[in-house]
Amino acid sequence: MYVGTLSFDLLLGDVHSLKEKRSVVRPIVAELQRKYAVSAAEVDHMDLHRRAVIGLAMVSSDAGHLSDVLDRCERLVAGRPEVELLSVRRRFHGEDD
Repeated sequence: MYVGTLSFDLLLGDVHSLKEKRSVVRPIVAELQRKYAVSAAEVDHMDLHRRAVIGLAMVSSDAGHLSDVLDRCERLVAGRPEVELLSVRRRFHGEDD
């Protein structure tokens, strides 16, 4: 069994309230969940309207498949024009950990 996690630190564009922030972050989280069957949520900077951290996790029996899905998730978030991807933190836990 392999577990992979990603943490995306995002700077949001033209956002002036927490309500506007939710309208940007929620669709990204929903698309990650729908397209890639990962667990995803906003996990930090809840009180800042121009910053967000989205965390996601996935479990797989195949390390190659897991790495491929995490790569696709990263490309999806990086390709969103309404956010600037400041950093990505990836963790990979295998059976030997």
